[in-house]
Amino acid sequence: MRIPDLIYKKAQHGELSDDEVRFFINELVAGHVEDSQLGAMLMAWFLNGMSAQELAVLTHAMTYSGETLTWPAEWKASLVDKHSTGGVGDKVSLVLAPALAACGLKVPMVSGRGLGFTGGTLDKLESIPGFTVDLTMEDMQKCLADSGCCIAGQTATLVPADRIMYATRDITSTVDNTNFVTASIISKKAASGAGALVLDIKVGRGSFTKTIESGRFLANKLVSAARELGVKTSAVLTRMDQPIGMAVGNSLEVIEAILALQGAGPSDLMELVTIQGGLLLKAVGKAEDVSQGRQMIAETINNGTALRRFEKMLINQYVDPEVARELCHGDVNKILPKAKLSTPLTVASAGRIAEIDSLAVSYVCGALGASRARASDVIQFAVGLNLLAKVGQVVAEGDMWAILQHETPLTAELRARLDSAIVIDPMTLDRTPLNIIIETIH
Repeated sequence: MRIPDLIYKKAQHGELSDDEVRFFINELVAGHVEDSQLGAMLMAWFLNGMSAQELAVLTHAMTYSGETLTWPAEWKASLVDKHSTGGVGDKVSLVLAPALAACGLKVPMVSGRGLGFTGGTLDKLESIPGFTVDLTMEDMQKCLADSGCCIAGQTATLVPADRIMYATRDITSTVDNTNFVTASIISKKAASGAGALVLDIKVGRGSFTKTIESGRFLANKLVSAARELGVKTSAVLTRMDQPIGMAVGNSLEVIEAILALQGAGPSDLMELVTIQGGLLLKAVGKAEDVSQGRQMIAETINNGTALRRFEKMLINQYVDPEVARELCHGDVNKILPKAKLSTPLTVASAGRIAEIDSLAVSYVCGALGASRARASDVIQFAVGLNLLAKVGQVVAEGDMWAILQHETPLTAELRARLDSAIVIDPMTLDRTPLNIIIETIH
């Protein structure tokens, strides 16, 4: 086989055989594929599509392109994971992982950083002094054995094919493709060793998939690909038209996650935590149905066991025990960074809040340093937005709807973006906001 021949075949709308797909990935990881050849193959797949068989073989080949995480045999039935396609204010993992651990499961969560308008899970956790995301296999095993969960970054040897392909996808405008998204997500999750997986597919203005139909299409692709690899998988379609919870920004979201673990989480956040936890507990046989699983997750929050698991995870990921204790049981403001500037945002008219544009909110926070525009950018952990109101709430003219936390002065352009992010309906008739859960696939 020759790489140029495979590129030509795909460029001519051909379907690559199983052996040809495997050969391409093996050669890629071995360093025998030129950058220009990888770009050409990605574009051929992007433009001409990929059969279900090509996708299945690609995902399998990527999964086993490097090391896979291996765990003690006695953990096999209890290993679970989750993945979100990304949302504004999405701190679900920080609450869900320790709650699942408190239910007796093992959660080896390999997460990512943000590159765009919102920070990733790793960026949020790194706002905690000392928290380490670069863990060895031994570190992860120790963390799972003691706390039941860990949230770490992708190692250099875990799914190297995805790391190589993603870098080129990013510079060839081939990121926005459901086949590539599917192969990228599922290969990493399968390589982490989880036997059950729940997917949170965001739908709406502030998400990768803008419509329910496109979200459902992606969810079904992801579920099918994961099941092909033997992973019990379900998906939840959730709304991403307003920020999740009341906090956007790295350290602000950590604070809200801790409040949630203390039993004071906002209802939309807890809805996401309990439905995803319930699906996983049912999948591994710990709960008879999703409803019972949701109750079990809620109980770990109410009795404090989830918070204690979170504290243990922090310590196992190299946070000083005194810092972890103060963070979980004391004053978070003594530990986490605080922004130099604070700007209240008010509504211009009375009525009922019809919309809070999550994309606009994330854009402004990102522009002020809450996320990266380039991989080399330094995150400003304290930058973010504290919401004081949600869609459906009645407000009077001049009421505060949010407080912006920032390190540099707010420009007129960014202020205008924020002012236009909130839409007030002058009619104050009761309009119940739509449930954040659209549907589940399981």
